[in-house]
Parts: sequence; C-alpha cells; structure tokens
Amino acid sequence: MNVSNRTLFISDNLPILRGINSESIDLIYLDPPFGSKRIIKAEKGSLAEGVSFKDFWIEEDIEHQWHGEIAEAHDTLYDIIRASEFVVSRDLKNYLTAMAVRLFEMKRVLKRTGSIYLHCDSTANAYLRIIMDALFGKHNFRREITWSNEDSSGFKSKANNWIRSAETIFYYVKSKEYTFNKEYMDRADKTIKRYDKIDENGRHYKIYRNKDGSERRSYLDASKGVGVRNVWADIPSFQRVNKRKKDQSGEYTGYPTQKPLALLERIIKSSSNNGDVVLDPFCGCATACIAAEKLNRQWIGIDQSEDAETITKIRLQDEVDKGADLWNPLEDIRVCRTLPHRTDQKQLPHPKTHKNTLYGIQEGNCKGCKIHFRIRNLTIDHIVPDAGDHIENLQLLCGACNSVKGNRTQEYLINRLKEQELL
Repeated sequence: MNVSNRTLFISDNLPILRGINSESIDLIYLDPPFGSKRIIKAEKGSLAEGVSFKDFWIEEDIEHQWHGEIAEAHDTLYDIIRASEFVVSRDLKNYLTAMAVRLFEMKRVLKRTGSIYLHCDSTANAYLRIIMDALFGKHNFRREITWSNEDSSGFKSKANNWIRSAETIFYYVKSKEYTFNKEYMDRADKTIKRYDKIDENGRHYKIYRNKDGSERRSYLDASKGVGVRNVWADIPSFQRVNKRKKDQSGEYTGYPTQKPLALLERIIKSSSNNGDVVLDPFCGCATACIAAEKLNRQWIGIDQSEDAETITKIRLQDEVDKGADLWNPLEDIRVCRTLPHRTDQKQLPHPKTHKNTLYGIQEGNCKGCKIHFRIRNLTIDHIVPDAGDHIENLQLLCGACNSVKGNRTQEYLINRLKEQELL
C-alpha cells in the first residue's frame, strides 16, 4: 500500500484515486453528489458553517478525455451513458460520465476480497445501478439497502405526493471471495419475556412442543437473534435535527449531507475486519473515517473542501474526549494536498494519446460523415497534412472517410461527401 493510514487528502478525488496502488483497499463507502442540481450549504452557527458544494457536475467539470477513457475500457457502458443524454438530459450524461470515470478507479484499487457501498437517492439511483452492474458485474451485486431515515418534516409533508423518507445504498463485491460478518438485531423485549424459565445454571429458556408431543428447550443465549435485513429503519437521519429538536448524540456538525456514525459502523463491521483499509472518496465531515478508527480499521479520506481537515480533527478529538481508545488526531492525522505515486508498477504507463480527448470533443462521431462509432473504429487523422501533430490539427475519422480523404485536406473530404450526398 502506497498511502499511509489516517491520511486525509484535500483534493478532487479522481487524481488521488489514480495514484493509489491497485487492489490495496478492503472497503469503499461513497456518498457522492446525487445529481440534484442543488447548491448545498451548511447551517449557520454550526461547526461546518461556511461549507457548501454542488450536488452535481456541470459541462465545464467534464474533461474530454474521460469520454475516450470510458469508451476504450468499456464501450457498451459508454453507449449507455451516451444514450442517457437522449433519454433524459445532457446533465445526466455529464453526471454519469463523472461518476463512471471515478468508479473505474475504485474498482481497480479494491482488493479481490473487497466490497463497495454506493449511497444515493432516487435522483439517479436507477442509472447508477446500471453503471455498477456494467463495471462490477450483475453477479457481484449483493443487495440494495433501503435506509429509511424517517424524515417527516413539515415541509415535505405538504407535498402532493408520497412522502420521501428513504435513501438507497448499493452493495457490490469484486469477487465471490468477499468479507461479510453477518450482524444481528437485538431481540425485542416481548420476545425476551417469552424465555421465562431458568435452568439450574441460571440460563433463560422457553419450552417448545414438537409434533410428536415431546418437549424441548430453546435457550435465549443460544440464538444470535434476527439477522439485519436490507431495510434499515433503526438508524435515524440528521434530517430530523432542527431548532425544535437537538441532536442527542452530539455528533451532528451541521454538515448538509452528514450520515450517522451508526450507519457507517454497521457497514464497516459487516464488510471488513480489524486492520483492513477503508476508503471514503467523498468523505465530507469524515463520518466513515471516524467509524473506521473506532472499529480499529485503517482509513483514507478524500474531499475537496479545505474545511474537511478542521471538521475531521475536531470530530476525532470529540471521540477521544468521550473516552474512546483512540490515537491523538491532532498529531497523527496526515493531511495531504499532493498526489500519491503508485509503487505497484515497474514503469509508468505510456502517456495517453490524443485519441481519448478527440473522442470526447467529437462526442464519438466521425469528423467526416458525422456518424457515431465506437472508439476502436475511429482513427486519428490530420486535418491538414504536414501541418503538425498538435491536437488542433488532429481529428478522428471512420475507416470509410479516412480512405476517401487519404493524404488530402479535411476540406477535400467534406466536399466529396457532399457530392455523394452523404452530408
């Protein structure tokens, strides 16, 4: 592993992910932008006051080469992303492009035995599920978790619709050899009361009658209880926190999309073991990092906000002050603003050619006939022969157009296509 434990990167997560060694992470939890087209701001007077972020990606955020990278690695997936523009909107295409290029890297850094949990809501969950199926394989989809956060605010209760009170968490693994520690719910009081008999050793039990009339004992301490189901309604959301009702746990920072520690602790306990490495590439106020530390896991967090450092240190110090057996966060946390360098390659890959960038600029269309092609069916060509290899003089052509153009100019090709009524 080429990144130290307890490292918080202040950066866009894509270049950081690209600098992490392959198959070095045991568990990834991400709570990315949901694509809601909102600017989300922290509450005034809160620890996170002043924090704000876009819950979406705009056209200017998308780099042209991402299109070519996705198309080159998974042309079918790129076809799906491209289709989203025509089925829904260009905004959705931008969002899925930004997500896909990052999810490619998350899959690469995840160990064969690793798991990934993608937190989202109804804004884009249907489209993200398709991307996850394409990247990780539908056979590696384990469960769709519904987190019922029971947000019953007065504002939403006035909506002329079913009241939204849940979010989605997609759980995928990388192979059949994954870690899963099954968790159990505490028994209800009424269930415990049924174990109303005590044996000579002080163990509580109840009597079961078999079909043949015989009796057997069922001991309370012999059963682990009921396994946790995929609808989680026992962990309240901070959406309920308002002026009338304060957060009793003391963990709410006012960070707009903060998730409860209990939610992350459940995920980390179930899909990692002591000493494993947990990565949160959109860590915000670092709930996943804090949960990982409390559970004796290593962690790496990434966030663009400069406030992430202050919030993370304060929250970790709060856990120390509560008596948690933690390290000294003010001294041991490593805040990094430089990119990590991979050590799992004997030599760095060759720099990308202009092909990926040109594919994004042309949106996968041939510069001659304007027909869309997969990236492997397009060839780099000079707009003006012998005028240099700079990108402004380069384009992508399909095989037919490239053959017609030959070593002549692009102007010649366009005129020939018009003569043949192909344009």
